[in-house]
Amino acid sequence: MKKHRRLQLISRFFVGARGAFAAAVAASFITTVLNSLTPQIFRFTIDLVLGSSRYPYLSEHLWVMALILAAVALLSGAAMFISRYQTARAGENFAKNMRDTLFTHVQKLPMSWHDKNQTGDIIQRCTSDVEVIRNFVVTQLLEVFRTIFLVAVSFGMMVSMNVKLSMIVLLFVPLVVVYSAVFYRLIARRFTDADEAEGALSTVVQENATGVRVVRAFGREKYEMDRFLEKNNAFANLWIRLGTLSGLYWGVGDLITGLQVVTIIVLGAVEAVHGNISVGEFVAFASYNTALVWPIRGLGRILSDMSKAGVSFDRVDYILGSQEEGYQKEPSSEVFAKHVERGGELWKSYDISFSHVDFQYEDGKKVLDDVSFHIPQGATFGILGGTGSGKSTIVQLLERFYSLKDQRSSITIGGKDIREIPLEQLRRNIGMVLQEPFLYSRTIRENIAASRPDATMEEIREAARIACVDDAIMSFPDGYETLVGERGVTLSGGQRQRVAIARMLLQKAPIMVFDDSLSAVDSETDHKIRQALKECMKNTTVILISHRITTLMGASQILVLNQGKMEEMGTHQELIERNGIYRQVYEIQMSHDDRKEVRSNGSL
Repeated sequence: MKKHRRLQLISRFFVGARGAFAAAVAASFITTVLNSLTPQIFRFTIDLVLGSSRYPYLSEHLWVMALILAAVALLSGAAMFISRYQTARAGENFAKNMRDTLFTHVQKLPMSWHDKNQTGDIIQRCTSDVEVIRNFVVTQLLEVFRTIFLVAVSFGMMVSMNVKLSMIVLLFVPLVVVYSAVFYRLIARRFTDADEAEGALSTVVQENATGVRVVRAFGREKYEMDRFLEKNNAFANLWIRLGTLSGLYWGVGDLITGLQVVTIIVLGAVEAVHGNISVGEFVAFASYNTALVWPIRGLGRILSDMSKAGVSFDRVDYILGSQEEGYQKEPSSEVFAKHVERGGELWKSYDISFSHVDFQYEDGKKVLDDVSFHIPQGATFGILGGTGSGKSTIVQLLERFYSLKDQRSSITIGGKDIREIPLEQLRRNIGMVLQEPFLYSRTIRENIAASRPDATMEEIREAARIACVDDAIMSFPDGYETLVGERGVTLSGGQRQRVAIARMLLQKAPIMVFDDSLSAVDSETDHKIRQALKECMKNTTVILISHRITTLMGASQILVLNQGKMEEMGTHQELIERNGIYRQVYEIQMSHDDRKEVRSNGSL
């Protein structure tokens, strides 16, 4: 990442933190000035006691010096408190702004981006990397200002006492700076490797925490432990190498600074013996020299943190630099959005048309090949196909989780190309239930109300009744206030699907999509749900994706997909008479008794 880009990001996230940071810098300057007075007080006091002061009459009033020293210490402590407090405020405001921006941006990134990036790594970029940047930009940047103030004030005091010794001190500074710069170049790349290794380690932990039941069910504990140990060892070895480099830096640095301190003490003592400086001045000079050593030595730590922050900046900017979904929208999209805001209709009707739709994911494999069909408003459209036939891709294209790239391909709702419709408006009018629905680690009530947070309890229960899950919910001790656990683990697969159906019904969208969303319920419950749905979806355009013939056979039209191509399409009876794939699946799934039951009960 270029330096000006990093400066842009710092400026962007410093909004709301600039005042606190400026106050911290000002308080730090005051602290430095006050602390620089302490050696002068000691110098004055020592010379008074030894009788070499220019003001011998003050030797009987040493208590005044003690009071001055106490006052300086008190004021310095107060200034230091203000500096630390304002630093904390600035740091947390900076980090909060960055986390807010990252989270909001991640929410808007296209599904294709999420497909390519691991969840654990995304989490690390939004947490650990933000903390690294915060630590450098606020804490270490303040340390840079403090060091500049300290060097300027202390060196000025030293020059005022002895120019020759001050020049000798100055000779050591370039040596430390060059040495620190070399260290920075050595360590920069290793921090990149360490961050990537930490991201890989976080991903393993996240996957195992989420899929712990699968790990236990298949007895994969040893395999997953070996996988974790491999990533953990790689991560640990990288930090051991970083620790070795850091130890080498501090060891050699201590040698250089120790040599400087010894040199100044020896030469200062010689100057004092020859009467060029007083004993008090010698002590004060040595104090200033010691005060200078550690900030200059800290340059290596600052450069080290700058290196880590640079890597973290690149990792954060990778997210912020990724295009949000919807950027492909046509210019008319904004005009259309304003039309809706003024009270205009979103669509005149909710019929759906796919025209010559071709689609392939970024791995290059073609998933849909020249798929065309029309669903009239209020009709129920069924889709049947094997694994990988493109069934779910049709739904994801309708929701614009992925965008069409072929110019001849188009998807319209009410005659309006969905690429011209703002995403928020589009998705607000399409309800969807997936085969593996996601539930939040909240109560059942909150999960159902996620589609309409302002819904009343009666509306929530009515949606649950239609989804045939109200009785099951009320059987729990806490009813609708039951916590479902992470990803709904306290519910059965069928209950999770029915809660997701209730959530979609509460949305009252004019278009509803069921992506194999009854696969985990038994046939009897499946039938009850379909019958209940019939009553509440009379004017709703419905897309049913299922592997069950009983779920699809009542649809107005049924599309059969085979490896992304349209194999056949028609009503249930028409497809039975053609003796194609649909008929074969029908014969496999339906026993004689099943057929009698279907004829008597019907289907959705």
